[in-house]
Amino acid sequence: MIRDSAIVAHRNLLTIMRVPTLLVTATVQPLMFVFLFAYVFGASLGGGEYREFLIAGIMAQTVAFSAAFTTVGLAGDLEKGIIDRMRALPMSRLAVLMGRTLSDLVVSMLSLLVMTICGYIVGWSIEGSVAEAALAYGVILLFAFAMSWVGALTGLLAPNVEVAQSAGLIWLFPLSFISSAFISAQTLPGPLRVIAEWNPITAVAATGRKLFENSAPPTFEAPTGWPAEHCVEYAVICSVVILLIAMPLALLRYRRVASR
Repeated sequence: MIRDSAIVAHRNLLTIMRVPTLLVTATVQPLMFVFLFAYVFGASLGGGEYREFLIAGIMAQTVAFSAAFTTVGLAGDLEKGIIDRMRALPMSRLAVLMGRTLSDLVVSMLSLLVMTICGYIVGWSIEGSVAEAALAYGVILLFAFAMSWVGALTGLLAPNVEVAQSAGLIWLFPLSFISSAFISAQTLPGPLRVIAEWNPITAVAATGRKLFENSAPPTFEAPTGWPAEHCVEYAVICSVVILLIAMPLALLRYRRVASR
């Protein structure tokens, strides 16, 4: 299964290399968000201190959006008949999905590299230790891997690529913006504040800020509650729970689709 997964992942990465426009979402989009929020909104939200706060949130949002990348890629394979060809081969069924999510994890790594470089350009920096920074990137990538499995399930449920494109983004936008990725969750009203505090994207962003030792603007109210006080643990728990739910469901759906 490991060998089969590696072969499928290699095939997906070769496809991306031959069609580099597929990397636009993974590279250009985070750059747009960084410069948009850092310079258009940043001046009124704290300037340089806001940029310190912003980058971890952009990282969390971008890897969450990797789910859409997986959704479209898998839906495209289904529509082109690639899945039917793989079904005819003596290989593990899990390898098809594992290969897809692993190749998209590599794309997420590239996105994080681009955002790290861009962050340093706009004035962000990692103030924590190397070990803390490595742990922060590890937690972010674990979340990216978990979200890719959600994307895989969505792609298998979508009847075609067009529907997959919409389905892959329609729930990600409210999920990412009702969080503390860009603002303090404490400023949100009533139910939205509760949702933001328990939102996995908030936990992942808070983990990055904590381990990178990035401060928030003084005008931002400090977060409170168990998720904020145990953001690293909560981020890991969320990622593991998502994997435990999405992986079996995606595999079950794949078996139904592949058996048609």
